[in-house]
Amino acid sequence: MSELVRFVFSDSGLVVSVLVAAIWVARRPQAKAARRFLLFVALFYTLISIYAVSFVLTRPLIAGYHPVTAADVPPGPTAVVVLGFGSYSIQDWNGNEHSGPDVSLASRVLEAVRVYKMIDPHVVVASGGKRRADQYDEATGVVIRDLLVQLGVPADRITVQLKPRDTAEEARFNTELLRSAGIDHIVVVTSDFHMRRSVGAFRAQGVRIIPAIARDPMPARSWQDWIVPGDAGLWHSATLAHEVLGIGYYAARGWMRF
Repeated sequence: MSELVRFVFSDSGLVVSVLVAAIWVARRPQAKAARRFLLFVALFYTLISIYAVSFVLTRPLIAGYHPVTAADVPPGPTAVVVLGFGSYSIQDWNGNEHSGPDVSLASRVLEAVRVYKMIDPHVVVASGGKRRADQYDEATGVVIRDLLVQLGVPADRITVQLKPRDTAEEARFNTELLRSAGIDHIVVVTSDFHMRRSVGAFRAQGVRIIPAIARDPMPARSWQDWIVPGDAGLWHSATLAHEVLGIGYYAARGWMRF
């Protein structure tokens, strides 16, 4: 389901939809359904590619969350958990490999570093394993750890959690890990659009976390960014659709509590 949503809300989805509509119109030029489908495709992808549209639609998803402050974190042993997202791995001609974060994961790590410097937690957990055994890209937990170290977090304060493959498993495995370590408070760092599902997943494990939302990695910076269709609007619409479906699925499976 996740892959299908990402495909629909992508450049590839747009190209395939336009191609199907064009072939349909070419073969059945008098068919009203074909022309209506082509019009629907044009309007749909125009709307979901406009940042202002996706911005308005995502507001209910992130309502109530704010950048975490030191006052939000009570005294006691504390952990910062950075939830995984996307990463990439590339090679040169000699087979040397480099792995790095995508924009969402980078924004989460930057927020984790800010929180680390602000509250000096006992441990920072770099969370995220490979979704599939044959996945080429490096596990996000490893990418998070490497970037945390580059940005000044001591390696001996970082624990890498490679078991989780999704948000539900991140909540379960990290709760087990930190309970056994005697941690009282868990600050969870993730993207603003992902926080509601994350909070619900940890609540299902009997834990009330302290939310630390990362800043939007692709904000509109000019009026053109707000109203002209582009990659940022399409990306935000994709994340919105993914989260809405994810919340519904998690709720149906009992993997989150509101």
